[in-house]
Amino acid sequence: MKDEHQSLITELEEARQKIAKGGGQKRIDAQHTKGKQTARERILQLLDEDSFREVDAYWTHRHSDFGMDEKRYPGDSVVVGFGKIDSRMVCVYAQDFTVLGGSFSEVHGQKVAKILDLAMDSGVPVIGLMDSVGARIQEGVYSLAAFSELFWRNTQASGVVPQISVMLGPCAGGSVYSPGLTDFVIMAEGTSHMFITGPKVIETVTREKVDLESLGGAAVHSSVSGVAHFAAKSEAEALAITRRLIGYLPSNNAEPPPRISLEDDPRRQDAALNTLVPTDPAEAYDMRIAIGMIFDRGSFMPVHENFAPNALVGFARLHGQGVAVIANQPMVMAGVLDIDVSDKIARFIRFSDAFNFPIISLIDTPGFMPGVKQEHGGIIRHGAKIVYAYSEATVPKLAVITRKAYGGAYIVMSSKYIRTDMVFAWPTAEIAVMGADGAVNILYSKQLKDVQNPDEVKQEFVVEYEEKFSKPYSAAASGHVDDIIAPSETRPRLIAALELLRDKKVSSPAKKHGNIPL
Repeated sequence: MKDEHQSLITELEEARQKIAKGGGQKRIDAQHTKGKQTARERILQLLDEDSFREVDAYWTHRHSDFGMDEKRYPGDSVVVGFGKIDSRMVCVYAQDFTVLGGSFSEVHGQKVAKILDLAMDSGVPVIGLMDSVGARIQEGVYSLAAFSELFWRNTQASGVVPQISVMLGPCAGGSVYSPGLTDFVIMAEGTSHMFITGPKVIETVTREKVDLESLGGAAVHSSVSGVAHFAAKSEAEALAITRRLIGYLPSNNAEPPPRISLEDDPRRQDAALNTLVPTDPAEAYDMRIAIGMIFDRGSFMPVHENFAPNALVGFARLHGQGVAVIANQPMVMAGVLDIDVSDKIARFIRFSDAFNFPIISLIDTPGFMPGVKQEHGGIIRHGAKIVYAYSEATVPKLAVITRKAYGGAYIVMSSKYIRTDMVFAWPTAEIAVMGADGAVNILYSKQLKDVQNPDEVKQEFVVEYEEKFSKPYSAAASGHVDDIIAPSETRPRLIAALELLRDKKVSSPAKKHGNIPL
C-alpha cells in the first residue's frame, strides 16, 4: 500500500515537472536568447519568495483542427495564480510565450477570466504579465469569444480592484484592448510592443518598412500616445516598478490607500519654498522641487512622467498617508493646459477618486493652449474632462495656488466652487481672468490710443491691475481662497486639512452614471 501511495506522489511530481517546462526546453532557451524570462520566472521575480500558488495548471485546449491535437500542453499558454507583494495578496497571470507564442486561446481566456473573478470576489489587485503573439488563429471564433469575456471582466473590475498590465513582449490586434482597459500599463524598452494593426499590415498599405520601436515601443507609448504609464529599461525594472506601484495602491475600492510608518517630520517647513517661485511671472521654476519639499521626502512616484510633461501627476505620501498629486509644471510650456494634459489629469483624478486617494493640486497655469490645432483637436471637449473629473470626485480635495490661476484654467484646476474642500494660496498667487498685460490691452485700449506716451501709461495701468487682481487678497476676501499661507507652511497645513477631512462623507444625486465628455 505504501508503494502505491509513493507511486501516486511520484506521478504527481512528474506531472508538475512537465508543467514547469511549458513549451519545452528548446523554446525556453529561445526565450532566454531574446533576453526575456519565462512566465514562471517572471512571476517568481515579481512576488514575495515562496508565496506563489498556481491554479488551473492542468487545463488543456479541446481543439483538433490544424494539427492542434499534437499541441496540447498542460496549462496551455498562460500561467495563473496568486501570491504576495510585500506581504499583501495579489492575483497574477503571465502569458507563456514558450507555448504557441503565448497565443490567446479559449482556455487561455477562461483561465484569466477565472483569476479575475477570484480577484474581484477576494478584493485584491490583478497583475497581468503580457507576452503573446495575439489571438490563436487555429481556434477561430472561440479565441475571439475568450477575448470578449476578458474585456467584459476588465470593465467590471474597473474601479473595484486595481488592474496592472506589464508588457514584456509583443501585443497586437485585439489583445491590446485588455491592457488598454486596465488602470496602469508598464512597458519594457526593446522587448515590448503594442499596436492595433501590426507592422505587416501597415507595410502592405504604405509599402514602407515599419520599425517595431517607432510603431509601438515603450518610448512611443510612454511619451507620444500616452498608452503606457511607465517605461522601464528592462524586465527586471518593469517588475520592480510594479512592486513599488502596488505599495501605494489599496487592495480594492472599499479600503483606503495603505499608510506607512512615519519617517518625516509632519511639522517640517522648508524655508527654501519661500523663494522658489520667481517674482517675475515670465520666469519658470520646477514644480518637482515644490513636491519634494511638501510631501514626505522621496515618496513621490510620478505617473505618465514622459507624456504631456506640462503637468505632473503621481502618488506621494503626506505624514505617511497615500495621496494623489496633480501639479502644473511651469518648466514645460509654462504649465499650459492642452489636449493631452487634459486627458492625463482627468484620468488620474478618476482613478484616485475610485480608490480613495485624497487629491492635492498645486496650481500654476496661464490657461488653455490657444491655436487652430488645439481647437480642431477638441480642446473644449478634452478640457471639460478635467472639470468633470474634479467635480465628480468625492474624496478630500485640497488645492494650493502657487502662482498663475487664469481664466477657465483657474476654474477647472480644482477651484473652490467645483467643491474643492480647502484652497490655499501663496503670496505669489495671481487669480484673474487673464494676465495683467493682456487685460490692460483690452480694458484700456481706447485710453492708450489717445495718449502721447502709451507705454508709460500702460505700465501704470498694469501695476494698478496687478495690485487689484494679481494678488490673492481679493480672492480671499471673496471666499474663493480659504487662506493665504507662506509657502514653507504648506506641508503642515495640508496635513492638518487631511486630518480634518479623514472621514469626509458626500452624497451624490441618484443616477446610473454621468456622461463625461469623452
